[in-house]
Amino acid sequence: MRLGILTALVAGMVNVASLLLFLSFSSNVTGYFAIFASELVSGNIYQIALVGSWIFLFFFGSFVSNFLVINLSEKNKYLAHALPLLLELACILAVGIYGTYGYKGSLHESELLLSLLLFAMGLQNGLTASISNFAVKTTHLTGATTDLGVLASMFTNKKFRNKRELRDKATLIFSIFVSYVVGGVLFALFYETLQFKMFFIIAAFLLVVILYDSYKVWIVKLKRFRINRRQKSSMLVPSYSKDHHS
Repeated sequence: MRLGILTALVAGMVNVASLLLFLSFSSNVTGYFAIFASELVSGNIYQIALVGSWIFLFFFGSFVSNFLVINLSEKNKYLAHALPLLLELACILAVGIYGTYGYKGSLHESELLLSLLLFAMGLQNGLTASISNFAVKTTHLTGATTDLGVLASMFTNKKFRNKRELRDKATLIFSIFVSYVVGGVLFALFYETLQFKMFFIIAAFLLVVILYDSYKVWIVKLKRFRINRRQKSSMLVPSYSKDHHS
């Protein structure tokens, strides 16, 4: 729930950011497939390569996230989850720094920065999908809208309304909806004042996710350490039977 809410907040901010700054979306590639198809017909090689690269970067971000999760989880589960978020954080910071201090407003610059955001959103979507067994995707709401519509129809039947797992899933999806919209509203509210500096705030939200996860891991390790120490202490205490006393 917490991961879904926080990452959906980030996705909402990034998507509205790319819309206001670059007049394009960065949290999904559905529309880019339509553009790619139309450019194939028109034969515009540059546009075909550009839009194709955007689709690939979103795909590659998802690939990298899942690759890290499945290959590092057995060695260090925290690191497997943190690395995709750290890469996303680096992309967000790169856009914020360049946009604040070097952006001239050219088309090529916009295309490059949008590419970084698409890769970042691919990383995030791949991570949330991977660790939730493909149940949660937070960078776009198409599938979530479908799922919520299906659940709403199921809740017209009392049999399904009484199932806790379905109610929990509906709560999660609705929470992601709200968080995504809140993220978009936040960026839109402060866009005129902060411009590209808003990406530093987005990076701060991601840092909160990473640090919170680190805190939870530390708490679990501390509890295990205390349990192991108690068990070892109990083994060292001598136990005397009645026969021994006699």
